[in-house]
Amino acid sequence: MSKTEFTAEEFEALGEESLWPRFLLFPAVALLGYVGFVMGLGGDSLLARSAWAVSLGYAWFCVAGSFHEAVHQTMGKSRTANIWFGRIVGTFLGIPYSAYRETHIRHHAYLNTSDDFELWPYSSPRRSLAFRRAFVLFDLFGAVLANPIVYGRIYFSKRSPLSAQARKTLGREYLAMAAVWGAVAVTLVTLTLTGQIDWSRFDPMWLMPMPIAAAFNGFRKFTEHLGMASTDPILGTRTIIGNNWITRLCSYFNFELFVHGPHHRFPKSPHFELEAKLAEYRRKNPDAVVPLFPSYFAAAMDTIPCLWRNPGVGANAGGNNQFHLAKGVENFVSEVGQSTDKMPQQRAA
Repeated sequence: MSKTEFTAEEFEALGEESLWPRFLLFPAVALLGYVGFVMGLGGDSLLARSAWAVSLGYAWFCVAGSFHEAVHQTMGKSRTANIWFGRIVGTFLGIPYSAYRETHIRHHAYLNTSDDFELWPYSSPRRSLAFRRAFVLFDLFGAVLANPIVYGRIYFSKRSPLSAQARKTLGREYLAMAAVWGAVAVTLVTLTLTGQIDWSRFDPMWLMPMPIAAAFNGFRKFTEHLGMASTDPILGTRTIIGNNWITRLCSYFNFELFVHGPHHRFPKSPHFELEAKLAEYRRKNPDAVVPLFPSYFAAAMDTIPCLWRNPGVGANAGGNNQFHLAKGVENFVSEVGQSTDKMPQQRAA
């Protein structure tokens, strides 16, 4: 498995801010909230149960944000803690840690190009408009299945760029995941056959938070990328810096991932440095047309037309297939795309 290599300065920056309550609050809500949901706190009306499902779905969406930080190995200074936290969350989500990491490394290196596995099929010129439109629906309404498929492609695809060692590690993680979920299935069957579980009391709504969280995550991906033509890390992503408390609070609990362009350009920088990184970039590149939005609503309104008209990025959105890093990248780098394309950003809206 690759390990993110930090400079001394980058490593020191990782310890400059506490993870509480940004990280600890939402895993606690996501786990403990289920107790209240199952116990029926607030009543058993459809409205009350829906409120629980959406609230817990958002909590799990924030847990997925911490999974992303663990993949970058920027969630605190302990690399081991990042890896094992990521493996635990990934097992629950059906996405092995190494599958996410290896896919995400190439998402940063080859943003909006045909080698961007994370944005498949929207980044692939080989996929038709009809296929991409259909996959938008799958990404939103079947995201619990879509996400493991998208991230698993780097292992199962004939075009897989993985090294032999990475394939070996990822294969072991798939086996471990199968063992965990196999044990869960055996336990449920055993408890059912022995009469210790009364399925007549089971409420299907208890399963809804995870599909809702996955749908939130799918739309977040669209808001950051869909319709963006440039392969430049800042010009080819939507960046949101909120001018209202709702957007800023949501960004805070999702590790400032809304400040997406700077995150793509500086993948080893901790979340709390991203706004300053953008300000520095704009001072150095005053003519660059940065896709910057003052609220999540504004970015969503820019994204929504792309969902049907032309759900694509890069070449599929009218851009090119230009790489900003040499092919063969195996790890995150300190800065991607140091030369800036100052042409106005193209969109396929």
